[in-house]
Amino acid sequence: MLIIGIAGGTGSGKTTVVDQIVSELPPDEVCIISQDSYYKDTSHLTYDERVKINFDHPNSIDFDLLVAHINELRRGVSFEQPVYSFVAHNRTKETITTHPRKVVIIEGILILTHPEIRELFDIKIYVHADSDERLIRRLKRDIAERGRDLEEVLTRYQTTLKPMHQQFIEPTKEFADIIIPTNRYNTVAVDVIRTIIHQKLEHTD
Repeated sequence: MLIIGIAGGTGSGKTTVVDQIVSELPPDEVCIISQDSYYKDTSHLTYDERVKINFDHPNSIDFDLLVAHINELRRGVSFEQPVYSFVAHNRTKETITTHPRKVVIIEGILILTHPEIRELFDIKIYVHADSDERLIRRLKRDIAERGRDLEEVLTRYQTTLKPMHQQFIEPTKEFADIIIPTNRYNTVAVDVIRTIIHQKLEHTD
């Protein structure tokens, strides 16, 4: 099993990189786990209280559960991955059955901040994008997919996203084995990662 961690700031293009990496892999040989599924359960809070949570701070993530689930995959055991709603700011009652695969990709803004999880990764990747580009992508996504308005997104960016990025996310670049710029020059880095994966798969066949 090859475990790959993909981090980077909000709107950096992590999903695009994941799609590029897995596009040539057989679907039954790869599984993708999103850090977003592991925001802590906030059922005990009111909606207004949940809205005020700093979701860009490492304390918002249930890292213990994520570590436990990764270790289950390593033992060849399936698990039920939580499903998180960004509209309700809470986990839903649904889960996704996640099976062990030859390639496991874990992606999220904060995954390289946690030492125990870093130790589980065979390859650590950081996706880099210009801060203005990240803000534009975040605006488009949150308004279109998460029911936010422009003022809410801009306020959260200035008060939370930007300072949290500078404090927690940007520094994790130093832990990355590969840094990928999300522009037209990222082809070589993605090809290198694909080659490593294929070599690993051939070795385990």
